[in-house]
Amino acid sequence: MKLGHKLGKPTGMAYVPLPDMTSSPDSLLLQACVSGDAQAVCHLLAAGVDPGAPTSADSRGRSPLHVAAARGHASVCGALLRAGAESTATDAQGNTALHLCGHGETARLLVAAGLRADTCNHQGATPLMMARRRGVPDDVLRLLEALEEQHGGMSGMAVAENDSVLERLLSPGRPREHAVMAGMCGLWRELISELGLGVVLLLLTGLALLSLAIAYFVSLPAHAHHRVLQ
Repeated sequence: MKLGHKLGKPTGMAYVPLPDMTSSPDSLLLQACVSGDAQAVCHLLAAGVDPGAPTSADSRGRSPLHVAAARGHASVCGALLRAGAESTATDAQGNTALHLCGHGETARLLVAAGLRADTCNHQGATPLMMARRRGVPDDVLRLLEALEEQHGGMSGMAVAENDSVLERLLSPGRPREHAVMAGMCGLWRELISELGLGVVLLLLTGLALLSLAIAYFVSLPAHAHHRVLQ
């Protein structure tokens, strides 16, 4: 079986670090998915290697489907999905395979398999946001934009991993009066994805304390204002 060798970072694709390879079938499957060796992938799957086994993921929790999608190997992704790979599996950062995808054909395949383009990772970023950071081709960005809009656009802050009131408000089929809320949600998600949730929460806490201090100062009698300023 001929397996691919280490490849450079392809344009517009998420970088996938190669794991330390062993002779285990799981490791061989992961390597074949990185290199795009569809023949080797099919051989391993036919031999009974489970594409969804925890041991087949790399050190960052990325499954064979993740690494194949990141490299744009649509035929390999198709083989994995037909063999029972979980399309909605996430890595350690909450990324689905679509978050790492920078190839139009592969993105369409993943969406057809059940992935949603409005799904957020643990940092609140959608596949479109991730693609913009990586500088994927414009046609792929337009595709992800259309898919995100089709799937409900900004369907929730997704800062929390559970369903929230905001997510229910912004779910597909809701009245158009929630468009403003959706726009605000999008701005918050962009802010969180750029600064990180911890920094945003710290800023909000600081603003809340400042607001309380201002409210307290305003509520003081006039003579108390003078003493405070002194």
